[in-house]
Amino acid sequence: MKARVIAYYLPQFHPIPENDEVWGKGFTEWTNVAKAKPLFRGHYQPRIPADLGFYDLRLPEIREQQAQMAREAGIEGFCYYHYWMGNGKQLLQRPFEEVLASGKPDFPFCLCWANHEWTTRTWQNGGKTKMIAPMVYSGDEDYTAHFNYVLPALRDKRYITVDGKPLFSIYDPYHFTGVRRFMELWRQLAKENGLPGIHFTAWMSSTSTIKRKDDGSIERVLPNLKSSADVYNQILSLGFDSITSYGKSRAEMLYMGKYKRIITKYVHKHIPFLPSLRYNYAKVMPHFFAPEDSWENVFPTIFPQWDRTPRAGSSEGIYVNATPENFKRHIEDALNVIKDKQQEHQILFLKSWNEWGEGNYVEPDLRYGHGFLDAIRETVL
Repeated sequence: MKARVIAYYLPQFHPIPENDEVWGKGFTEWTNVAKAKPLFRGHYQPRIPADLGFYDLRLPEIREQQAQMAREAGIEGFCYYHYWMGNGKQLLQRPFEEVLASGKPDFPFCLCWANHEWTTRTWQNGGKTKMIAPMVYSGDEDYTAHFNYVLPALRDKRYITVDGKPLFSIYDPYHFTGVRRFMELWRQLAKENGLPGIHFTAWMSSTSTIKRKDDGSIERVLPNLKSSADVYNQILSLGFDSITSYGKSRAEMLYMGKYKRIITKYVHKHIPFLPSLRYNYAKVMPHFFAPEDSWENVFPTIFPQWDRTPRAGSSEGIYVNATPENFKRHIEDALNVIKDKQQEHQILFLKSWNEWGEGNYVEPDLRYGHGFLDAIRETVL
């Protein structure tokens, strides 16, 4: 193995009461995926799944098939998005709970705490934003309840470790003002429960327009395209063991120009009838990795394709020319970035396994078949 590839996994493909209430009974990510329409000549929409069809993650045989495909492609395991909203409130927990309780599939996993509020903005473009579930941080009692809920997973033989410690990702380290205390408490609880500790990784953009101040508040800053050292070191100083870096913003700014990209995105967001904003994947992706992604404690992300129009229109930009061949070159670039690290730290996070509503997936579809999975297998194995 040339890398430890860990794939983000979205458990949204089954109905839940919260979505039923807001969007109508039976709503899942497939609802928007299936009704997407092309916005320009050659625009690949709708994206139709191949081997697994419009699946329901309540079915264990689907989860087994996904694991088998991932295993054959050289993916080490899934990183399940985990929605603990605070005070015991959860969303989308059923698929992972069934994986944990059944012992199947026998395929490695870890968790990424998707610690962000749930609003209608995720699945609509424009209109009044409605809160589905707020993100609440209520202190030690809830942090402890959260730990106790996750503990059986951390103890599971399938749980992915780094340096012998269970790997736990935090999606938003910026707006979680108590994150330092949270990690201290979880590390203490882990040792009290016979674990060697926890390896906390912070998911973040390598080039950021926000900065976390000492008091936990956020300020806007101009992005630094030459170096990510300050961005990474500031978050590491909170007590994280590693950074999971995401280079999409950096790549787009270097491709378009920093200010042009910022202004263009803003204009497209507020004037939705403009022509779709497009990025040529093959030209953008050579800029994806920051120099500091080669640090021992930074785990870069690999990024197969992107088209969020099924969810929320075209303001975020549509990646055209995102083919398995170009993805393969991107993985080769990533392998070059991590090649001098210890084998244990040669980690690449794949964003994502199955984010169909973002056009960000490697599962088979009708156009490319197993092409994106083959690109991983041919480069990583």
